[in-house]
Amino acid sequence: MKIYYEQSGHGPDVVLVHGWGSHGGVWTDIARALSADYHVTVPDLPGHGRSRDFMPTAYTPEVLAEGVQLGFSGPAVWVGWSMGGLVALAAAQKYPSEVTRMVLVGATPKYVQSADWPHAMSPTVLEQFARSLNQDYAGTLDRFLSLQMAAGENRDVLRRLRDEMFRYGEPPTKALQAGLHLLMEEDRRETLSGVAIPVLVIHGGRDRLAPVGAARYLAQQLPQARLEIIPEAGHAPFLSHPEVFLEKLKDFIRD
Repeated sequence: MKIYYEQSGHGPDVVLVHGWGSHGGVWTDIARALSADYHVTVPDLPGHGRSRDFMPTAYTPEVLAEGVQLGFSGPAVWVGWSMGGLVALAAAQKYPSEVTRMVLVGATPKYVQSADWPHAMSPTVLEQFARSLNQDYAGTLDRFLSLQMAAGENRDVLRRLRDEMFRYGEPPTKALQAGLHLLMEEDRRETLSGVAIPVLVIHGGRDRLAPVGAARYLAQQLPQARLEIIPEAGHAPFLSHPEVFLEKLKDFIRD
């Protein structure tokens, strides 16, 4: 599976994995800041951005992690945002000697509520998104992007998310549906105790897609985890609070 990558800088490897409906361009500012000290790899996941024409036969975190891993050699710090967090978790289990540290941003082991999991959206929300994509494509994506904003958060963040989503044309419906199915089906709670590397969990205190309770759960269940909450941030703290985010990220990588 061939996907698009951008690489910059020199030094230890850092991989930045984006979320559903987006592409690697959402990391541009963070990648630029890190490239002064690190070799930064930023992929576009299959069906997204400049990888829009590449779709694997199975759309799972393991398959996506394999596609990302082909883009570089050697151990790396994996940073995964939202759906990218599931990909990073899969990489840590699939390639334990290649993932030295992991940063989970706005991430959760399970995106939908169940009787034993309140820290998530109602399953009907994602189901409605999936049904609406074919009928109201643009409106559905706008509603999803709006959920990534915290109340009162700078609207520039929403504009940036929207600009990046459509920078290389409309994301193919097939890829978006596959990603939504992944988010609806995935549950990685039972695998967390086996992740034997240092992990930084960075989360917005006002995240509406992945409530902050999910971040606290990750920090409790991952054996070597540190939790950093940015209280006023929504789902994309690296866009809404870039200075704070970078400080926490760099401190963790340098440890």
